Amino acid sequence: MTRDVSIESPVHLWWRTTDSAFDWDLQRFAAEDEGRTEDATDAKIRKAREEGKVAKSPDITAAIVLLVPMMALVFLAGSLWHTMVEMVNFYFSQATSADPIHGGAPLAASFFQYLVRLVGPILGVTLVASVAANLLQVGVLFTTKPITPDFTRIAPKFGKWLKRSLFSSEALFNVAKQIVKVIIISMVAIMNIESEWSHLMNLIHVSFYQASFTLWQIALNIILQSALLMLILAIPDYLFQRHQHRESLKMSLQEVKEERKQQEGDPLIRSRLRERMREILRRNMMQNVPKADVVITNPTHFAIALQWDALTMTAPTVVAKGQDLVAQRIKEIAAGAGVPLVENKPLARALYSSVDIGDQIPQEYWDLVSRILAEIYKLSGNDRAVSG
Repeated sequence: MTRDVSIESPVHLWWRTTDSAFDWDLQRFAAEDEGRTEDATDAKIRKAREEGKVAKSPDITAAIVLLVPMMALVFLAGSLWHTMVEMVNFYFSQATSADPIHGGAPLAASFFQYLVRLVGPILGVTLVASVAANLLQVGVLFTTKPITPDFTRIAPKFGKWLKRSLFSSEALFNVAKQIVKVIIISMVAIMNIESEWSHLMNLIHVSFYQASFTLWQIALNIILQSALLMLILAIPDYLFQRHQHRESLKMSLQEVKEERKQQEGDPLIRSRLRERMREILRRNMMQNVPKADVVITNPTHFAIALQWDALTMTAPTVVAKGQDLVAQRIKEIAAGAGVPLVENKPLARALYSSVDIGDQIPQEYWDLVSRILAEIYKLSGNDRAVSG
């Protein structure tokens, strides 16, 4: 009786035992896996911007800085060529007559003059293109935070850096992006060289000027086409960087609560302050009754004094309210001050239970209260406007 025993190689056995160790789930590096599930608040976005943390694609800047100066070089080629010819003729003319030891100052001045005329325009265009590329992505932003020394980063967290650099969606995207760049530039170069292959084979039979012009034209086409394609390719990279930036700024629920506390204050403290304010209003409400426009009564159990000012209020406001003995006191003060008393049991009961002193009445009661106020103003000959 025989048994079929399969024997695995040592390499296969090692791979099986270590396979789980390298079974990386790229999604676990997302913000949600760190408990950061909430979108960043405006305050955090503003703070990150002040620290120089913005969404920016270096590829867009590199493509624009390459494309724009090369286009400027095409337009200025004739002028630059004449300047170079002038420079060569000048130094050849001075080669036998100038004294390099005692008369070097004029030659040095001429050198810097030609340097500015040749390099200055391209350097200026490059600087403008670089600034414009950053303004296009970030807008106007000046901060020294990114270049401020941070000694806490001298010993970075190697494990976290390794995960982000090798085992993350950002790392995979960057690798794929570089591969695509190499492929595109290689294809552009091959296509341009193939299209000019017959001219390249005949360069040995033409003058130096014609050969230089042909090589310059081929190189210029390759650079311009590559830069234009890199600029197009940089657009999805910018969108990806924006997505990664938003992900990096995501917050946990606890962070959102803490930020809200810092901006608005502790909810418990705010609640206590509101209660304290209402207590003060309750103490002074009898003094506010004469200022009311109307007192809504039950007529015996509830009394609610309402004040309305179209310039400072969006709805009538409760300046005093009371039940039983307090209600009777409010009615006595209102009668003495000439404030109209209107009996409306459902409205009085609803306002007493739903609105506190100092608060405006809910919108559902606007129409009814406005009609009451309008009737009071009509009887008293007052032309005040009433909302509702």
